[in-house]
Amino acid sequence: MREDQDLAAVQREHWQQTYGTHPGMYGARPSDAAVHAAAIFRAAGAGNVLELGAGHGRDALYFARSGFTVLAADFSPVGLDQLREAATAEGLAGRVATAVHDVRDPLPLGDARVDAVFAHMLLCMALSTGEIHALVAEVRRVLRPGGTFVYTVRHTGDAHYGAGTGHGDDIWEHGGFAVHFFPPDLVDALADGWSPAEVHPFEEGGLPRRLWRVTQSLPR
Repeated sequence: MREDQDLAAVQREHWQQTYGTHPGMYGARPSDAAVHAAAIFRAAGAGNVLELGAGHGRDALYFARSGFTVLAADFSPVGLDQLREAATAEGLAGRVATAVHDVRDPLPLGDARVDAVFAHMLLCMALSTGEIHALVAEVRRVLRPGGTFVYTVRHTGDAHYGAGTGHGDDIWEHGGFAVHFFPPDLVDALADGWSPAEVHPFEEGGLPRRLWRVTQSLPR
């Protein structure tokens, strides 16, 4: 088994344990990135949203409250169990579906099936550069023409870049969490064939984490 496969398995188990030990760990309030994305998606006329790396669902629930139908995907069954429970409690179960899915595999959707895709800090998990490119190609496949992709990633200007345990390919593990820190040229490469990417720098959390919010759309 390759080292990156070992790392993927370790990270999957780490997230399972983390969600189990800290239910609803990110709280009920949506991320600022999701609030921004909902406005972008609404302006584009989107009706449904695929969220990748949905976790326990704070952003998926916000999209559902905002009138979208949502498919929330994550590799953690524990996190998605918490999401379904919250959706039922809020009367949103009819607007939220879930899928246990590892984004290293092809997305479980047909071509041109969704209006919008959202991924908050999913692309900067312990994915190789090749896996990230493959995932964005899958996002392109499942989006309808004119569909919008909003994602956020930690970047090489973050305080944790170069700290902790290095796994190569700009992946550094700190506190048990492995992160692929994005250089600018990776964002540029992922936007090839899309509309020009809009890149917005922002900060989140107590470190703070330094991120880019990237918005790009498919040509109609």
